[in-house]
Amino acid sequence: MSLLVVGLSHRSAPVSVLEHASLSADAQVKLLQDTLAAEPATEATVLATCNRIELYADVDKFHAGVAELSTLLARHSGVGLDELTPYLYVHYEDRAVHHLFSVACGLDSMVVGEGQILGQIKDTLALGQELHTAGRLLNDLFQQALRVGKRAHSETGIDRAGQSLVTFGLEQLATGSDVDAWARGKRALVIGAGSMSSLAAATLARAGVAEIVVANRTTARAERLVQVLGQYGLTAPGGRSLTARAAGMSAVPGELARADVVVSCTGATGLVLTAGAVEDALRTRGCPAPLALLDLAMPRDIDAGVHRLDGVRLVDIETLAEASADAPMAADVDQVRTIVSDEVAAFGAAQRAAHITPTVVALRAMAADVVNSEVARLESRLPGLDEKQRAEVTRTVRRVVDKLLHAPTVRVKQLASEPGGAGYADALRELFDLDPQTVAAVSRADLNDTDGVGRGRV
Repeated sequence: MSLLVVGLSHRSAPVSVLEHASLSADAQVKLLQDTLAAEPATEATVLATCNRIELYADVDKFHAGVAELSTLLARHSGVGLDELTPYLYVHYEDRAVHHLFSVACGLDSMVVGEGQILGQIKDTLALGQELHTAGRLLNDLFQQALRVGKRAHSETGIDRAGQSLVTFGLEQLATGSDVDAWARGKRALVIGAGSMSSLAAATLARAGVAEIVVANRTTARAERLVQVLGQYGLTAPGGRSLTARAAGMSAVPGELARADVVVSCTGATGLVLTAGAVEDALRTRGCPAPLALLDLAMPRDIDAGVHRLDGVRLVDIETLAEASADAPMAADVDQVRTIVSDEVAAFGAAQRAAHITPTVVALRAMAADVVNSEVARLESRLPGLDEKQRAEVTRTVRRVVDKLLHAPTVRVKQLASEPGGAGYADALRELFDLDPQTVAAVSRADLNDTDGVGRGRV
């Protein structure tokens, strides 16, 4: 295993750099295609969220891999390599596995313990599978990361250590008040209809807002989200049904003038709400009612300058990063860290053991060929043997070979699973003079089978 991850996150880079380095969906696809075309990488996938961009790859050369992946990240993010490099981190082999498992458990999130990252990891794996850039290593790695993350949430109280980014953002807008009490009866505008916007709309609905308007570039997606909200059967204060409706982006100025709280999370590369547009909305509404804005997009959707307007409170990714630095850590975090360490060790052992399997299979295949050859020669030298005698001789020879190979092959698998055990496969090939092409053929056949089965496990 030569797993390499090169990336940057809210822990290594300021929000301004993350904002400039964000990758569109098309840029992610092109990045993966170019990574596979590069010499050091044999498989790759990219984890891109609002506060992290990480490129995972199976490489055959560490230094060349770091240089190539760093260059590709800079090229596709549009940030110069010299500007990006100081903020990049590199993890290799077991440390890379440990990093992803920690991310999956929410230990590396802006809000510790948040569970939305599991959906993003699943999307990352699905993209690699769809583009055929994720092979055996990354399929196994990301599937196990999902299991580890789910285990952490089911076996510990990590959920108590933090909430989703949406909930945390609304708490910051509520300025210490109970979110439900703060949101009750308000009119909400949600801009965007992706996963984060959907979560925001559902959270606001559960908090008791009276009305939600979902605005999106594609109105059909906004209408689907409105239908989902209707299926919740939620009610506004006083027992009335929650009012939810869809709108196009052209309706945003008018809806902004009516809204009490706005959550925006789109994939736009430019500002969705300028300071001028917010100022116009405030002038149109003609009342001093405060306007709360939550910007969860990267790059930002809402002009940072709106905080200078009277009656406007803006919380964005940068604000959340500063606030989360002081968030208390739950005691369960230590338990999750233990789970991560144990799972990393188990994953490494399984990968090392799997590495030697093709060599063991090739050895047994060679032994079977020797048995068949010797039995055929025996039959030519003793043509008088009847069918029963030939069958008994064949079984006896095979039992002898199987017994001679059993202990060393079992033991070599055990040794190979331990740290530093990768050399046992090479030793086995040398000792028995195994044809490298035969071993490689077994590996390819096993990969094709595992790849097909693995994709059905998520």
